[in-house]
Amino acid sequence: MNCLLDFTHIKNTFLFWLVLCIYSMPLRSQILPGADNTSSYLPELKGKKIGVVAHQASLVNSSGEYMHLVDVLLKNKIDVKAIFAPEHGFRGIADAGEQITDEKDLQTQLPIYSLHGKNRKPLPEQLKEIELMIFDLQDVGVRFFTYLSTLHYVMEACAEKKISLIILDRPNPNIHYVDGPVLNLENSSFLGMHAVPIVYGMTIGEYAKMINGEGWLSNGISCDIKVIPIQNYTHKTAYELPIRPSPNLPNAKAISLYPSLCLLEPTVISIGRGTDHQFQIYGHPSLKNNHFSFVPRPNFGSKSPKHNGLICFGKDLTKISNPDRIELKWLAEAYDNFPEKKAFFKKGFNRISGVSSLKKQIQQGVPLSEIRKTWEQDLSKFKKIRMKYLIYP
Repeated sequence: MNCLLDFTHIKNTFLFWLVLCIYSMPLRSQILPGADNTSSYLPELKGKKIGVVAHQASLVNSSGEYMHLVDVLLKNKIDVKAIFAPEHGFRGIADAGEQITDEKDLQTQLPIYSLHGKNRKPLPEQLKEIELMIFDLQDVGVRFFTYLSTLHYVMEACAEKKISLIILDRPNPNIHYVDGPVLNLENSSFLGMHAVPIVYGMTIGEYAKMINGEGWLSNGISCDIKVIPIQNYTHKTAYELPIRPSPNLPNAKAISLYPSLCLLEPTVISIGRGTDHQFQIYGHPSLKNNHFSFVPRPNFGSKSPKHNGLICFGKDLTKISNPDRIELKWLAEAYDNFPEKKAFFKKGFNRISGVSSLKKQIQQGVPLSEIRKTWEQDLSKFKKIRMKYLIYP
């Protein structure tokens, strides 16, 4: 199920040419993810036994040809011993939250260890042959996007085994702002392990430095990391991902709305899973005062969507401007218009919001401007911490 992408075959498909065209746009050609700077990390891998944390978006522009990172390493005679796969699997086809099992890659016969199955942290026996680990996941800059937790556990496992970690940094499409409630550790889970806001304004390489610097790993241990930086990149650089980072984030609009609309995920409201507009629309069969409607049905990334086969009435957000803050109005409007208030919130809302107060504030009808003021003190503290670990201006 989680097999290595065969890019030799994909070259002959429409998908490959679409990716090639997008990557070849003049604006994007100026931005080089860390993975593209092979001369900065390939020499360090020679003669060592390598583990790779990667998924379907771990692509490398190698001599004008776009290949998967694992293919590039093998082509350069790097001794790759194992692949470690995050949520959604190595090929990025599993549903959100779906458990992934360990596999063997049919093309290379390399073992693929799931970090979203029975264990979230690489096991000592899985690291037995590993001398150096590479981490290359495309993040979207949102606390509850679980690649941050995977980063934490990979760093912790490597630190415990004294294995160095090379992080191939990638652009964050939501890097231009910092906003949302800062997680209270009583609500920590795999959906958020650290006291950071929903949108934290850092690349994954910068975030790794913060994990070390703030002593967030078990017993305050530190991982020996090296970040291969993005070239020609700043915190104000706009960037659209060429490949979806997970099944239900199909485009730039969904990625932009994801931090705000995911607050509706642990409620009765559908946020478009089971349609072609995931995280760009929302609705429920009971919200009949809205003219817009859609019908969720099983599709790629959502085998059993919420309200499967039912007409959901709600809002179409596909044409709105991309927000530069967490928008609470959609959560508040959906709650206000929902007829059965006691049934609106589902288990797990506090893990997504990161705080116990937001649910109560929405239920009590606290003005959204007042809710935002309750975030200010913690946000200010976080921004001061964040500044210590930034790599890019």
